Amino acid sequence: MARSLQEHRRALGARIATPLVSVLRRSPVSPNALTVCGVLVTLVAAWLAAEGRFVASGLVLTGAALFDLLDGALARATGRTSQFGGILDSTGDRVSEAALLAGVSLWFAAHGDVVALVVCYVALVASFLVSYLRARGEALGIVCTVGLCTRPERVIVMALGLLTGLVFVAISIVAFCASVTVVQRLVYLYRRGKESVD
Repeated sequence: MARSLQEHRRALGARIATPLVSVLRRSPVSPNALTVCGVLVTLVAAWLAAEGRFVASGLVLTGAALFDLLDGALARATGRTSQFGGILDSTGDRVSEAALLAGVSLWFAAHGDVVALVVCYVALVASFLVSYLRARGEALGIVCTVGLCTRPERVIVMALGLLTGLVFVAISIVAFCASVTVVQRLVYLYRRGKESVD
């Protein structure tokens, strides 16, 4: 089921990105510039979340997600893919995710909601581990994209949570689903690791 949802999400993303990339490829805008813009826009979303302006934060986060969708698509369409571009993109993703959860955490902290703060921390650690396990797997020659909740799904959940005001529900879903994904990737890497040894 998770795989099917990811395939539908990728298909929808491709339909959105294709016409925009056809315009961007004729412009001087680089994929790396889109990556940096995405991070900066997410910082604005994080600030708005910290202020408790959740709907505005959700709208801005949706815009930031568009940059995140377009940078890789533009790089592939123009042949401007590079190792540094991949590193910058991954770094930007981690900064963006940390900033957004920090913004939400600041709002919860201002309201003395300790439980929500703990859930935010779990969501952050689990989200980082999901990406870390993929990177470690790829360093060993194992493609590790399995799991219930990758970054795009986490961004979608957070955007919906902000737009609807169900922020605690959203971070709880992210914390749970990311934690499940960590376990899924550990099991997958364990099995693939054993196969390579055997």
